[in-house]
Amino acid sequence: MSTPIDISEEAGVRYLHFGSEWVQGAMRIRKPNALELAYTREMMAGLLLRDGLSEDAGEWPRRVLLIGLGAASLTRFIHHHLPQSRIQVVEIAPSVVAAARQFFRLPQEDARFSIHIGDGAQYVLEKNTRYDYILVDGFDRNARAGVLDTLPFYQAVRARLTDQGLMSVNLFGRSRGYKASLERILTAFDDRAIAFPSCDSGNVVAFGAAGDSLRRPIAELRERASLLKAATGLDLLPTVTRLEQAGSLPGGTLVL
Repeated sequence: MSTPIDISEEAGVRYLHFGSEWVQGAMRIRKPNALELAYTREMMAGLLLRDGLSEDAGEWPRRVLLIGLGAASLTRFIHHHLPQSRIQVVEIAPSVVAAARQFFRLPQEDARFSIHIGDGAQYVLEKNTRYDYILVDGFDRNARAGVLDTLPFYQAVRARLTDQGLMSVNLFGRSRGYKASLERILTAFDDRAIAFPSCDSGNVVAFGAAGDSLRRPIAELRERASLLKAATGLDLLPTVTRLEQAGSLPGGTLVL
């Protein structure tokens, strides 16, 4: 069954819908490389956790896997702001790719960016490539994630992460069962996972870490957020504040 595509615009922002009122992606037309929706900004919070922000680093992430293209917001941001990253997108619906090309300034495929049309879970299970950053944001028209929210899938994702690897996943549409989703992630990642406090849209973004351990005191998270904002315009300072206010950082340190 093909995915129904609707496009709307309001106040300078173009929105993607899959045949319903649910917003599946957005782009501010005058700032196409900015992340318009709060949850997409939080999905990039891995940049606060792994090294790659200093002037002489810029290394992380080298390889990025994006499951679910949507309005190509994360793809555009990474392609524009993280030139060291090689990007693989997996999108199940050709119509979504076509809409992203026509309406959402999808970058041209080249040596560092490619799109695979197919099932994201099957791709992760069958490919042996390892990634520094795997971002999971795949939903159907009813905001259901299906197999992308199962323990075997999360275990497969972990197996595809490098020693510096992180997974971020958008748990939108599972507000009632988000804790069950988080339990699956915690199980797959041996408790090395955290769910960020729900942002304004109701989305919950969760992270799972593989390989090297992470310890980021709140002061360091703030400093890194300031550096990231100066470098890319991405403002994650409100995210750091919500993490602190929600009691998500025992002892004032994020540990993964």
